[in-house]
Amino acid sequence: MIENTPRKTKAFIAGANLNDPNFDYYMSELANLTEAANMEVVGQARQNEEHIIAGTYFGLGKINEIKDMAHGLKAKVLVLNDELTPVQIRNLEKLTKLRVIDRTELILEIFSSRARTKQAKLQVQLARLQYELPRLHPSENTLDQQRGNGGSTGGGFANRGAGESKLELNRRTIGKQISIIKRELQAIDKQEQIKAKRRNQNHIPKVALVGYTNAGKSTTMNGLLKEFSKHSDKQVFVKNMLFATLDTNVRRIDLENNFSFILSDTVGFISKLPHNLIESFKATLQEVKDADLLINVVDASDPNMIQMIRTTQNVLNEIGVKNTPIITAYNKADKSERNYPQIEGSGILYSAVDTKSIETLADLITKRIFTNYKKINLLLPLSAGKILSYLHENAQVLTETYQNDGVHIAVRLSPREQAHFASYIV
Repeated sequence: MIENTPRKTKAFIAGANLNDPNFDYYMSELANLTEAANMEVVGQARQNEEHIIAGTYFGLGKINEIKDMAHGLKAKVLVLNDELTPVQIRNLEKLTKLRVIDRTELILEIFSSRARTKQAKLQVQLARLQYELPRLHPSENTLDQQRGNGGSTGGGFANRGAGESKLELNRRTIGKQISIIKRELQAIDKQEQIKAKRRNQNHIPKVALVGYTNAGKSTTMNGLLKEFSKHSDKQVFVKNMLFATLDTNVRRIDLENNFSFILSDTVGFISKLPHNLIESFKATLQEVKDADLLINVVDASDPNMIQMIRTTQNVLNEIGVKNTPIITAYNKADKSERNYPQIEGSGILYSAVDTKSIETLADLITKRIFTNYKKINLLLPLSAGKILSYLHENAQVLTETYQNDGVHIAVRLSPREQAHFASYIV
């Protein structure tokens, strides 16, 4: 028996180019996003403009051209490359007889379908409500939209028409939902902060994987887990699609030389990521802000690699990350003709599915985050079992000798720990 796969909705994409050198890249990205939203791109239109038309985004001539092309290709949806105003969306839908989705709504729809944890679902819901709030309009209500008394007396709620009353009710309802979600997220954030505080107390360096969506961050994390973690079975979800995961995964990596670090894999970035979405995900991205080192994973096989690096930097700037050291990790070298793995300045050319590459990346991370660690000789009292246990768990113990005057150990310590254990230094 042959199963019928549901047909994808046919979509037509379009954008206005205001002399932007990255316009082709944004349109290519829009096509990928549309496909990621389970739609089929059947055609596209572009127009070079000096400015966006306030009421309709495009001029009427271009709109008629898009309408004819889209209907000829049996498209049901028109996807625009920018965030549109409510008026622009309504006018375009009237003129084209198509459902109109702007870039922001498209990304929100993708995020909605990818959210798995309670936190991610709430974050996406919050961003969607904040997007929808200014887009409410009386014409969407079924009640009468006439104003009472011609609006001649005052501006009170009682003098408004039923349609506008319904609109105000919808706004207040959404406002309440936003408040409830924010409170729920604050409660989750407090729990996450407690976990983060515990990790920080261990003084273990923190490394965060960042970068463009689908560049290979999760595959890189899984490679490091496989080679260097006691819990290599705790692999993270990987799939070849945009925004495969929206959740921050945190794992401990234990290197063979007794160095350890906390590794986090965060949500992927993309150009023109909606501001509300970034605001909603700021708590999730806290791991990035707290990191001692960032690894910007880049798809080295993608022709738009440079724009992707800029996109990541723009999002990092927006969430307030500016001075954290970065390793640029050029992934997917197995798709090129170049030799790998190899260190290139402060970066690395590698393949996340290659063992030698993962080992070289781990060496590079070690050099970057353990540079200021020094070999220190400590003399601990024989009764200092907790301190000794801590050092074995969180530092690189080189030698350990029990003598009558105490425990003599040689250990590599961070600058912070050097100060903390200063009274035991010999």
